[in-house]
Amino acid sequence: MLTQSPVKQIAAIHDLSGCGRTSLSVVIPILSTMGIKVCPLPTAVLSSHSRFTGYHFTDLTEQMQPIIEHWEKIHVSFDAIYSGFLGSYKQIHIVQKLIDTFKKTNQLVVVDPVLGDNGKLYGPFDEKMVSEMKLLIQQANIITPNLTEMFLLLGKPYHPDVSEDEMKKWLLELSDLGPEIVVVTSVPDKTSSKKFSVIAYNSNDSRFWKVPIDYIPADFPGTGDCFTSVLTGSLMQGDSLPIALDRAVHFISYGVRATYGYNYDPNHGILLERVLNRLNFPIPVSSYEIF
Repeated sequence: MLTQSPVKQIAAIHDLSGCGRTSLSVVIPILSTMGIKVCPLPTAVLSSHSRFTGYHFTDLTEQMQPIIEHWEKIHVSFDAIYSGFLGSYKQIHIVQKLIDTFKKTNQLVVVDPVLGDNGKLYGPFDEKMVSEMKLLIQQANIITPNLTEMFLLLGKPYHPDVSEDEMKKWLLELSDLGPEIVVVTSVPDKTSSKKFSVIAYNSNDSRFWKVPIDYIPADFPGTGDCFTSVLTGSLMQGDSLPIALDRAVHFISYGVRATYGYNYDPNHGILLERVLNRLNFPIPVSSYEIF
């Protein structure tokens, strides 16, 4: 008998940190608040995320496939599949198989290709990981790389001083690899050192979108996970791409501002519990632009 959920259901493939608001510890509350049932597939369990020193790490790679096989036996159905940090090539291959196994009509597949930041690969990754991630994004409807990850996926040298024409060209190149929608975060604004943007391309209507972000001198881990989670939830609720981008940017901006004024260790992430209710507020005045 098909297990059909009365609410929309998403498979979320991420790690789980006990301390620090990242990955599944933000994915689950955000999507649940937006009325979406989350079926987590943990890739690892950590005492805290990796910015804390001395964290304990348990790799769950060998447990992932048995979980998927059990889901298949009980006929679970997913309206969306959403992957984030994957720790190895083997985990990428498992996610590829999961997507093939649970594929259905009108399903949303979102891949956040976590590879690096600030112009560099994350410590445990190498060029083979980038190559494998290129294969995974071919199966996605939507990808959400940051600027560094965009360059890595395109095999181009990192340089943050990008023009509008260059961004459009590279968004098109990424879309040509497979995903219908490409969303690039943390793009510096050439007109101001205190502004960044999220820039997106939707191949379904051949339009580019931009949402500006005011710079706040704070660095909270997990904001990328929050952004992609709100974006995904918004699209699953039926919002258009520019509205979904807008909601995600506004939520992150508000979360950072709500946290920034406290004498608080930023490694713990934004104070998510103080801002979750905003996900059910009316859509704010839109700041998106046609790019």
